[in-house]
Amino acid sequence: MGESRRSGLSACPQLDVFGKLDPRKATPQELHGQEVFFGKGKCSSCHEAPYYTDNLMHNLHVERFYKAQVINGLIAPSGGDGPIKTEALRGVKDTPTYFHDGRLMTLDDTVEFFNLILGTKLTPQEKKDLVAFM
Repeated sequence: MGESRRSGLSACPQLDVFGKLDPRKATPQELHGQEVFFGKGKCSSCHEAPYYTDNLMHNLHVERFYKAQVINGLIAPSGGDGPIKTEALRGVKDTPTYFHDGRLMTLDDTVEFFNLILGTKLTPQEKKDLVAFM
């Protein structure tokens, strides 16, 4: 993912040089979303500040949520995505769709997807605040 997909560093004027919100420029909702991002949401496990990526490949094992199907009498395995590269989140609001293949239409969809995949059990308010932070 390069500069062509994301707006770059200038798209995030409320972040300091360490990639954290400047409390003087952020709303309480954004500040709480940052807490969720770096805590319960586990987002920073792959999306590290200040660029919000670790540039590594990760396998989320999404196949655990697919059901095998019988096609022409044969069992078709439930396929996963395999390892995918962590995309940078700087300026992410400006560039829908989301996930490596664009299957998630909104940031709300993306937060819910990872809530299910990672089993974080975020509350509705935590999800809203996380989206506000991003």
